[in-house]
Amino acid sequence: MTKTPARRSSAPKKERGVKVGLDRFEKILRLARRRNGATMEDLKHELEVSLASVKRDIEFLRNRMGCPIDWDPKRHRYFVRDLPDGGRFELPGLWFDAAEVFALLTMIHLVEGVEPGLLVEHLSPMKDRLRSILAAGGKSAGELESKVKLIHFAPRKVEPKHFRVMATALLESKRLSLRYLRRDKQEHTERVISPLQLVHYRENWVLDAWCHLRNELRSFALEAIEAVSVVDEPAKKVSREDMRAHFQSGYGIFAGKATHSAILKFTPERAQWVSLETWHPDQSDRWLPDGSYILEIPYSNDEELVMDLLRFGADVEVLEPPELRTRVYDALRVAASRYR
Repeated sequence: MTKTPARRSSAPKKERGVKVGLDRFEKILRLARRRNGATMEDLKHELEVSLASVKRDIEFLRNRMGCPIDWDPKRHRYFVRDLPDGGRFELPGLWFDAAEVFALLTMIHLVEGVEPGLLVEHLSPMKDRLRSILAAGGKSAGELESKVKLIHFAPRKVEPKHFRVMATALLESKRLSLRYLRRDKQEHTERVISPLQLVHYRENWVLDAWCHLRNELRSFALEAIEAVSVVDEPAKKVSREDMRAHFQSGYGIFAGKATHSAILKFTPERAQWVSLETWHPDQSDRWLPDGSYILEIPYSNDEELVMDLLRFGADVEVLEPPELRTRVYDALRVAASRYR
């Protein structure tokens, strides 16, 4: 009789290595935290796995997650000790599923991309912990992270040590002493400020603060700070209402109280993209019958607004106000003259 060849299973081979379900960690900790601890039989029965699997789970908890779980050879039981500072060991983040952990990794990836190397020493331990959580659930952090790509354009380099000093002063509500370069005037000034908030705007960092030299709210570009140190003096407190009143419209072209309103007309071709953009929280818009798009935005200083409009070339026309229309016209005329 001819034997029929055995059918091969179409199911993929089970990956070798430690594939620990997150719920298993919680069960191990719960059992080991009982007054009498947990025997190996307790763990095998509760987890419904082999002796080798329990040992791998405990080894993973101890070596990868830093869990202070110990075996008492006299009582033949596992116990979870308190941390050296007397605190209780927990497994931060283990209630997240793989998708949520991936989201957290992506957020860290975004922060790292904002300024490479700026927060690496602080973010690396968090990334390692999240990767361990994913690995515990049988997922590859590297594979997931490779599915997100960030491309940044023209960020200005910030000195990491300056960033750390400013972050420390912010958290501790201390004043800062700094040497600052006014690039428009090529002027170096020494001043003391009370930092209020760090802002990432258009690929670059800005520090909003109360300037004790000018006695008013100011914004400082971090890359223009040449030296900075913490002053052991409490920072001046500024209410959120006062900050909103000053920075109510945002940053750059919208810094300070808006005193002008620009009315812009975009061609039907460009309108498809611009209509999906938010230029200002208080903007208004409307469509014209021919498909053109009218965008109205408040502004205080037109310098950055002019630069934004120039990149649209012939696809935008400034309708109002006349002085902004003239500025854009003059800039385009000078630019065109360079190509004659």
